[in-house]
Amino acid sequence: MDGRTAGRLGVTGYGEAMNPWEQLSAGIDLPFHPDLVVPALHEISLPVPNPAPVADVAKAAHDQVMSVFGPHVTAGMTIAVGAGSRGLSDRVELLRGTISGLRALGANPFVVPAMGSHGGATADGQRAMLETLGMTEDAVGAEIRATMDTVQVASTTDGMPLYLDRHAADADRILPVNRVKPHTCFKGPIESGCTKMAVVGFGKQPGAAQIHSCGPDEMRGRLLNGIDALRATGRLLGGVATVESAAGEVVRLQALGPSDVGGDVERELTEYARALVPALPFDMIDVLIVEQGGKDISGTTIDPNVTGRFWVHGLADLASPQVATIVLLAITEASGGNVLGIGFADFIPAAVAAGIDWRKTYINCFTAGPSGVRRSRMPMVLPTGDDCIRAALSMCGRAFDEPKRVVRIRSTLHLTTCWVSDALLGELPAGASITGR
Repeated sequence: MDGRTAGRLGVTGYGEAMNPWEQLSAGIDLPFHPDLVVPALHEISLPVPNPAPVADVAKAAHDQVMSVFGPHVTAGMTIAVGAGSRGLSDRVELLRGTISGLRALGANPFVVPAMGSHGGATADGQRAMLETLGMTEDAVGAEIRATMDTVQVASTTDGMPLYLDRHAADADRILPVNRVKPHTCFKGPIESGCTKMAVVGFGKQPGAAQIHSCGPDEMRGRLLNGIDALRATGRLLGGVATVESAAGEVVRLQALGPSDVGGDVERELTEYARALVPALPFDMIDVLIVEQGGKDISGTTIDPNVTGRFWVHGLADLASPQVATIVLLAITEASGGNVLGIGFADFIPAAVAAGIDWRKTYINCFTAGPSGVRRSRMPMVLPTGDDCIRAALSMCGRAFDEPKRVVRIRSTLHLTTCWVSDALLGELPAGASITGR
């Protein structure tokens, strides 16, 4: 490599490179049209289902555990309770109530981080992720036992090995505690919930990799076959499932027996959750601005069930909305720099790029298999969020002086309001109202 080539690549010496994000943060001249206008946005209240919330999540979890698991728990039984990396509403109360119910039945529960390869595929990283989400030992009332070691406990009828976290495998029973919602990589009668946590989350990196390594159709089959094999071992106590509204409130909380996990009850919960997923009620969007993404918001940072971009071979994108460009302005602290799904965005500011932990991200991408390829590509990185918005407006396919359909949201989770430009005011859905100008 000669000096001219090294300079073009930003290399200043052997093993020494300039930080490109620092260069961008210092500012660069961008060729925006001088007459380009960033449109004013109006706050819109969206018409979303609004079921009554569960009044006391901790008490409801306690009571459900006592009612459903009472006949199946014996004094001294050790139970590994799964806690995940998603930002569940009332997650601490949910876990604390579950644990208190198990203790009241005479069991000895402890918590296992059941999150596949998240947290950089390290025990300390997974424990830290739980703590960032408020799930400390003091808060939930139980010991947290974290390891990445796994044990094969069964095989499916077609020979796929089934893994459990070593601490979970040493327990008498496991109990996944999770939110039920649509998945980001496949479609089926059961998607994200107790079944996925039991088979994928408790299986750590190898368990997650073998499920995610295939296409969406096979992934669905492997998940259902996996829960059948796990149930047959007698290790599955059941599950504790929640469903959240678009407002982020727990509106269903239900303890599931072993046959309910992966069975009719979880399937019914999945359908109910799917009906509550917040949608962007516009067919065409020129620029979608997402204020915040993250692993606690969606496993793919930005939820494709909202944006319509799935970008997985064998899984079609949504017919609506069709989004020309996406701007992502920030990543949550709980993500720990893991940005699988950053490729869904077209533009990010330099501050977001500088905060990416590529080791964590790529471990998650490799575990995710084919769904991690396109989704992990680097967006265009510009100095500031304002630059990203102006770039999106410049490159969305409309002339600089043409009205743009712009939507701004806080995140793809709990979507009850958004901000829209004038060009979309005539397309508001029935029941929507302008709440701010």
